Amino acid sequence: MNNRLLAALFVAATLASCRGEHQPAVAPELNAIARDYVLLSLTIGEKEAGYIDAYYGPPEIQAKAKADAAGQSLEVLAKRTADLSKRVVDAAGQAEGIDQRRARFLLAQLTAAETRLRMLRGEKLSFEEEAKGLFAVRPALKPLTSYDQVLQQVETLVPGSGPLDKRVEAFQARFTIPSVKLKPVFEAAIAECKARTVQHIALPKGENFELAFVTGKSWSGYNYYKGGYKSRIEVNTDLPIRVSRAVDLGCHEGYPGHHVLNALLEQRLTNGRKWIEFSVYPLYSPQSLLAEGSANYGIELAFPGRERLAFESAKIYPLAGLPVADAERYFTLQQAMQKLQGARLTIARDMIDGKIDEAEAVRLTQHYLLVSPERAKQLTEFAKQYRTYVINYGLGLDMVRADIEAAGATPEARWKRMEQLLSEPTLPSDLKGS
Repeated sequence: MNNRLLAALFVAATLASCRGEHQPAVAPELNAIARDYVLLSLTIGEKEAGYIDAYYGPPEIQAKAKADAAGQSLEVLAKRTADLSKRVVDAAGQAEGIDQRRARFLLAQLTAAETRLRMLRGEKLSFEEEAKGLFAVRPALKPLTSYDQVLQQVETLVPGSGPLDKRVEAFQARFTIPSVKLKPVFEAAIAECKARTVQHIALPKGENFELAFVTGKSWSGYNYYKGGYKSRIEVNTDLPIRVSRAVDLGCHEGYPGHHVLNALLEQRLTNGRKWIEFSVYPLYSPQSLLAEGSANYGIELAFPGRERLAFESAKIYPLAGLPVADAERYFTLQQAMQKLQGARLTIARDMIDGKIDEAEAVRLTQHYLLVSPERAKQLTEFAKQYRTYVINYGLGLDMVRADIEAAGATPEARWKRMEQLLSEPTLPSDLKGS
């Protein structure tokens, strides 16, 4: 059904663009569809904890979702999803311009909802089918052996005897932020990420965040968007936190990452255009590929080249009470290890598809991601919990990077394109080269 609906939407868009006569206003129908989409999404969220990542819309819709969920089965919700998808296709036949993009976005989100409901009802999908259904991309992953040459490169950076992962772990342990220094270090990193972002993107007045340190999570950092241009950024302290994570999480969870994305969508679409669909964020949807990809690329955009090393050496290392003698070597190691991130996706795919068990996934993660057994277990737990969501970090980064860097070589051109991606109804298929 998904492919037929997508094809129908394409035909509708083509016909609408070819008509010479004035098209009737489609906004009222799309507004009605959008409200029903929000209600549907929240109702599914009542069936699966964690399905809704953020909601700041009318409380009466949330209350109705709770009431509806009590008396509606997953099968009923699946039918509601299919019916709503058909309404989107019908409305798209009358849409033009930005309304056409809005309709495409709604259909993609509903396709993801349909896929998630199939999974909740017990249907087993392959890694590729699940990724396509939820995130609107079909990942082409490399075999693990293709990362062996990167391991050889890392060997030259951390020479010695014994297993490479243990050598890398021992070297990186020297860059652990003392727990008593975490708060000032992260506050300084986030402040710099924000300062660099606001030079290029005007943020809503009053936007802000609160920072919290937590335990017992399968992730290292999380942004909970609260609405009103406010976020809660949580950092997991279950495992030692290395100095590089301050800028990583400061940009990814904050500026120009998740906090900025959600604040701009709220300001320009939810409030500016009165598009209520952006007041809800279903985690398992194409929104996540853009969210995670742009958040990861935001690190490179805010700190191009060696600017990150310069900032960390001048500000973060002293705040953390760490020596800077090996800062450049550590920076070079981090860049090399970034090339191994695709292995994480291949391992997750093989575990989800049943080709390897959890224990083997932990072993391979330790070997190819060069992490401790504890970190390998945490990464494996994340893959078990969130499954194909892991593609949004690596594949999402690659797709967003290619799109933004195609906009031009200057910082101005790249920041402008970044702002567009963060504040418009963008789908993976909208990215150049996708």
